Amino acid sequence: MSRIRYTRRLPAAVAAAGALLAVAACGGQSGDTSTAAAPNAPARLDPNANLAKQKLTISIWDGYSPEDLPKRVKDKFGTSMEVAKHATNEEVMGKLTAGADSGIDVAFVSGQYAQALNEAGLLEPLHPELIPNLANLYPEATQLSYDKGNKFSVPYTWGTTGICYRTDLVETAPTSWKDLLEPADDVKGKITLMTTERWLALPAIKALNYSVNTTDDAQLQKVRDLLTSAKEHLLAFDDTTFGDRLKKGEAVMVEAWDGWCPTSEKNIKFVVPKEGSDLWVDTMVVLKSSKNKEAAHALINYILDPEIHSWAAENILYKVPNKAAMEKVKPELKAKDSPLAMTPAQLLQGEPIIDLGKDSQKYTRLSTEVAAKN
Repeated sequence: MSRIRYTRRLPAAVAAAGALLAVAACGGQSGDTSTAAAPNAPARLDPNANLAKQKLTISIWDGYSPEDLPKRVKDKFGTSMEVAKHATNEEVMGKLTAGADSGIDVAFVSGQYAQALNEAGLLEPLHPELIPNLANLYPEATQLSYDKGNKFSVPYTWGTTGICYRTDLVETAPTSWKDLLEPADDVKGKITLMTTERWLALPAIKALNYSVNTTDDAQLQKVRDLLTSAKEHLLAFDDTTFGDRLKKGEAVMVEAWDGWCPTSEKNIKFVVPKEGSDLWVDTMVVLKSSKNKEAAHALINYILDPEIHSWAAENILYKVPNKAAMEKVKPELKAKDSPLAMTPAQLLQGEPIIDLGKDSQKYTRLSTEVAAKN
C-alpha cells in the first residue's frame, strides 16, 4: 500500500500560458470569437475502433493505481499500456505544456490543473457515450466547480484537509484552525503545517473567514502575517512525514490531508475545523494530442468499474467519487480509517480549489516568504 503524497502547485509558466490563451479565446481586441472553441473541439471517435491496435501511455503518481493495471488493460482490450510516473503536478504539467506532443494519452492531475489544461486547449472534450460507467459517479461528483458536467475531466479521488491529532497527547481536542495557529502551551513546538502553496495558506485563510481562492492582496497580507506569527510555535513544515511524527509522539497536532491522517492508529483522530476547509479532487484527463483516444476513453471507463476503482479507496485510503465503488469498501475498513466514511455531502461542505491563473503566483510568493522568515 502506498501513501505517497505530492504537491499540487501550478507552475507560473502554465498560469501565464493559460492567461494568454484566455485572451485569445475572447478574440483579442477584434472581438472575433469564431475560433474560440477550435482548440477544444471534440475529435470524431469510432465506438467500434479496434483497441488492440492502439497503445496507451498514462502519467500518474507512483502507487496511485494497481501495479498490474497494464496487464489488466491488455487482457481486457488487447491494448498495450505504459505507465509514466510523476512526483508532482508541476512535473507532469511541465511535460504537457512543453509545446510538443508529450506522448501522454491520459494524465492524472488535480482538478485545478485539469481546468488550466482545458483553458489552454490541451484536453480532449470527453465523449460520454464511450464512458458509460460515468453513471457510477455520485451526482455531486458531476457538479464540481472547475468542471461542471465532467466536460473534460473525470474525478478519480477526492478529499479534504483538516487537523490530525493525538488524543492522548493533547489536553483539549482541536476544533478550530486557530488551535494550530495560536496553540495552547501544551502543544507549542509539536505542530506541523504544510508548505505546498495553497495548503500552507489554507489554515490562516479559513481562520480569517476568507475564500480558499482569494486573490485579494489585503487579505493575503493578513494571511501572511498570521502564518508568520504561527511559525514560532511550529515543530516543522511537513507535507510528507507528519503521520510518522504523530505516531512517534514527536508531533501531537498537524495539518493533514484526510487520507493521510493515520486514523487506524489507536490514539489518532482527524477533524475538519469549524471554520470549514477545502475540497480537493484528483482527475483523469485525455490529451488533445493523443492518437489513441478511443483506448483512452476505454481505460477511463474501465477504471470507473467498481471492482477497479475501489482499489484506490482500499489501498491509498482516499475516498473515490464512485458510489458503486465505495459501496464495495468493507465497513470495517471505513470504521478503522474514519475519513473513508465521510459522505459526499460532508465533503462538499468544503470549498473547491480552482485554478487562479496568473494570480497563482501570489500564493507562490506567500509560501516562499513565510517559509523563509525566521
